[in-house]
Amino acid sequence: MSPGLIVLVLSLLLGLQPIATDLYLPALPALTAGFGAAMPQAQLTLTALLLCFGLSQLVWGPLSDRFGRRPVLLVGMTAFVAASVGSTFAPSMEQLIVWRAIQGVAMGAGVMCARAIVRDLYAPSEGARVMSKGLTGLGLIACTASPVGGLLSDLFGWRVSLMSLAVFGAIALAVVAWRFEETLAQKNPKALEPRTLLANWVQIARHPTFWAFALLSTASYGGLFTFLAASSFVFIRVLGVSTTGYGLLMFSMSLTYILGTFLCRHLLPRVGLRRTVAIAGGMTLTAGTTMGVLGLLGVQNTWAIMLPFWLFMLAHGVHQPCGQSGAVGPFPQAAGAASALSGFLSMAAAFAMGGWLGVSLAGIGEGRGSVLPLTNGLWFWSVLIAATAWTLVQRHGEPQGAPQRVAATGTR
Repeated sequence: MSPGLIVLVLSLLLGLQPIATDLYLPALPALTAGFGAAMPQAQLTLTALLLCFGLSQLVWGPLSDRFGRRPVLLVGMTAFVAASVGSTFAPSMEQLIVWRAIQGVAMGAGVMCARAIVRDLYAPSEGARVMSKGLTGLGLIACTASPVGGLLSDLFGWRVSLMSLAVFGAIALAVVAWRFEETLAQKNPKALEPRTLLANWVQIARHPTFWAFALLSTASYGGLFTFLAASSFVFIRVLGVSTTGYGLLMFSMSLTYILGTFLCRHLLPRVGLRRTVAIAGGMTLTAGTTMGVLGLLGVQNTWAIMLPFWLFMLAHGVHQPCGQSGAVGPFPQAAGAASALSGFLSMAAAFAMGGWLGVSLAGIGEGRGSVLPLTNGLWFWSVLIAATAWTLVQRHGEPQGAPQRVAATGTR
């Protein structure tokens, strides 16, 4: 496969996540009203998706180490399309939650394999740069997803927004089926044996480099999820932003994230991985603290949230490629398992945060709206990100390990 095709595949697989969330979020208030559902039920359509997404990776990872990335991707993408169609025609909120959970399971195959593919083909140092290119593609997809989701919801209703997820999944499935070649050089026939599984999990869980990068990625995603889960209600219901206007705000967020991935590629060869992450940690803490203090002072308007959040997303574009590639770097023979565990940690944090937000945002439906659940949540994650970037990553941050074979770019 050419380097361009690899980046395209990574972008489509990683893009499943913003498609399943960003495109769906502008329709969430209308969807909730359409079913006559309570706020905690509406949050379950997100948290169920993400919990199943996280748990499923613990299964998909060893399966991909045993049978290869390609068959896992074919099964997962087919299931994603089917679940997206089921979500579109769900007659009740309860059935929608079930279909979203299945969608999360299927999405786990794509995102987990994307991280493992990078480790299959590239050394850890090169992997962060390649991952940043794939995440640039993710950002471009997210830029399109948010305004398109808002526009479809305004013009045709929320069910059409959900159907567009099936269209994207079908495109990803077609690319994988027709162009993607297996990247796993040596399949592990023992990968599913309980003894081997346990040995792999123990090896990964005892590695300090894994925890440094996995926690960085988890905390950074926790902040993003807080915004994704709360922002549609805060901006539309509390601040009075239109659905289309909210989609444009999400577009700006994704655009800033893309700039962050370019910043990552600019900094890595110049200052090294540890200093790159440390610089981004300072940006994150500045953003979260500014947003949190303004919220506590009662400043409730769109720009008091978005201006600091753009800085947060700029740093997020650095933390994610470094965190996702660094967590799998030490494990060339168990990249699927390491990718799965890292992904599970992120989704477990998101599920816990979603439960808290469901309770904290309940006042919006009762006319007692506030921006504090959003701003306080982002402040919390910002402190955790900076602490991880300045301590664990600085001590254990240089990923080790040699590439399994010559990378697709010709570098080792």
